[in-house]
Amino acid sequence: MALPAINVRRKPRQSRARITQEALIESFVRLLHERPAHKITIRAITDIAGVGLGTFYEYFSKKQDLIALTIYQHVKSNAESIKSYAQSRYDLSTDLSFTDYLTQIIHFQLEQIQSQQFLWAQSFLLERQVSSIETYQKSYAMMVEMWQNILKPFIQDDEQLRQISLNVQRICYGFVSQTLLIEPEFNAWGTLEHEILQHLGVISNKENR
Repeated sequence: MALPAINVRRKPRQSRARITQEALIESFVRLLHERPAHKITIRAITDIAGVGLGTFYEYFSKKQDLIALTIYQHVKSNAESIKSYAQSRYDLSTDLSFTDYLTQIIHFQLEQIQSQQFLWAQSFLLERQVSSIETYQKSYAMMVEMWQNILKPFIQDDEQLRQISLNVQRICYGFVSQTLLIEPEFNAWGTLEHEILQHLGVISNKENR
């Protein structure tokens, strides 16, 4: 049975409201480094954020809604970072091949995940516990759209672009999420990168050029 979607009671349109919501998210992430999510209380979150319980309930109906939003914002921030990096790679090179371009982006993505490995491992775990299918689909669609934006300079056909972007996301998400779910302290990132590129056909393509 699908869990309910994120219930954000008050959308942070004003800067002060956004700051409050961000403080609640940051407090939860800080506590997550100290204890499992199910042992983190709303009171502990609000105490660290420096707000009252009433303020929490202005934004969220329950702790699970805060967790789901934390995961979504984490994925969104990562997508924006990757898009910025991809744009910089494309802008700086006049003769960058598709395979080199994709290889550099995959490497950057894995570096970003490795740098926040604990949070990513927790996010993949919590995603299965609190995210509704609608929320999961929203995050997944956002990542596929990210890949479409990144790969568009090299792929002109819209249907081909959509399919390749979907497959890149399937492979990257599948490899990384399953790896960190099974082994949160995984450290063979070079091997994982090689396997991802191999399944994307990047390594064989480079070797055959």
